[in-house]
Amino acid sequence: MGIYEELVARGLIAQVTNEEEIREMVNNGKATFYIGFDCTADSLHVGHFMALCLMKRLQMAGNKPIALIGDGTTMIGDPSGRTDMRQMLTEETIQYNAECFKKQMEKFIDFSDGKALMLRNSAWLKPLNYIEMLREVGACFSVNNMLRAECYKQRMEKGLSFLEFNYMIMQSYDFYYMFQHYGCNMQFGGNDQWSNMLGGTELIRRKLGKDAHAMTITLLLNSEGKKMGKTASGAVWLDPNKTSPFEFYQYWRNVDDADVLKCIRMLTFLPLEEIEKMDKWEGAQLNEAKSILAYELTALVHGAEEAEKAKAASLALFAGGGNTADMPTTELTSDDLGGGQIGIIQLLVKCGLCASNGEARRLIQQGGIVVNDQKVTGIDASFGLEQFTGEGLVIRKGKKVFHRAVLV
Repeated sequence: MGIYEELVARGLIAQVTNEEEIREMVNNGKATFYIGFDCTADSLHVGHFMALCLMKRLQMAGNKPIALIGDGTTMIGDPSGRTDMRQMLTEETIQYNAECFKKQMEKFIDFSDGKALMLRNSAWLKPLNYIEMLREVGACFSVNNMLRAECYKQRMEKGLSFLEFNYMIMQSYDFYYMFQHYGCNMQFGGNDQWSNMLGGTELIRRKLGKDAHAMTITLLLNSEGKKMGKTASGAVWLDPNKTSPFEFYQYWRNVDDADVLKCIRMLTFLPLEEIEKMDKWEGAQLNEAKSILAYELTALVHGAEEAEKAKAASLALFAGGGNTADMPTTELTSDDLGGGQIGIIQLLVKCGLCASNGEARRLIQQGGIVVNDQKVTGIDASFGLEQFTGEGLVIRKGKKVFHRAVLV
């Protein structure tokens, strides 16, 4: 089985152009491909992690990845999947975020000896002359076709800025530029990027002729990743300072039964033969599958040592005790305990276990909160200074989410 067939078997390929040519290039290590990462935050998240795993698979098969840091396109903002305009970031913030991305990507992709490239699209986007850009590139795009694209169509009623309208042209120009200057002959992206990616392929053909070979692949991967990368309390980050290894492990340990084998197939590097044996697992065996998933992915992102610690801490907690050192922790100060007490609703919000007072109130009333092994039965419950001695308060949300609150 070639790497292309493996990607299909793992459920990663959604649609492609020129499938036979793509299959031949990828299987024979002839693809120089890129995936773009707009740096809108100071850490990559689970959705990016899925793309990084794909790049790792293809590099292991002899293909050359280009990790494109979208520090230029981030200044515009991708309207895909958005109901409103993205927050405008300063250049300083964007460059800081780009440096953070670079450090995290190096854990997945081997950039030594020219085996992969890391580029920033500001290098070619910022020097562009606007009039020249309109004449040379804008003339290749049909406004009618752009408005039919899903990423724009869903925004028309609520409002689409002219700034964002340029995003498709800029992303297309990225591919065109890298095709000419870096031999990039293939692009990967999520389903929500399909129109932008087709724009890049068409731009190359119109500017360089029909014989120019540029391939486009969309993945189930990125779109699924964006869904998986969010929880009720925010994103699941790859930065251990934003999402601890224990939280990361617990996130995957708690995936739905219906998703666990799909995640194992798409995201881990376990052999397909081994995964196929799990297809018949059910009941308690699915819990074992979740543990395998959580361990494999935590080891990929944070290393085997942190994965072992997270696994041990998880087992200890579910056994009804154990070391809380690796548990996600919120530090409170005396200011948080006005009058020496903090109410349960305020505590849940402060710890990020609930997004609002209303959510916290509903969760308590449904019996979903346990503090130090005692179910919280009333929304007026509070905790005093003396209860924060030792290891602090251990809060359990539902059956699977653990959190510790300590006083500093």
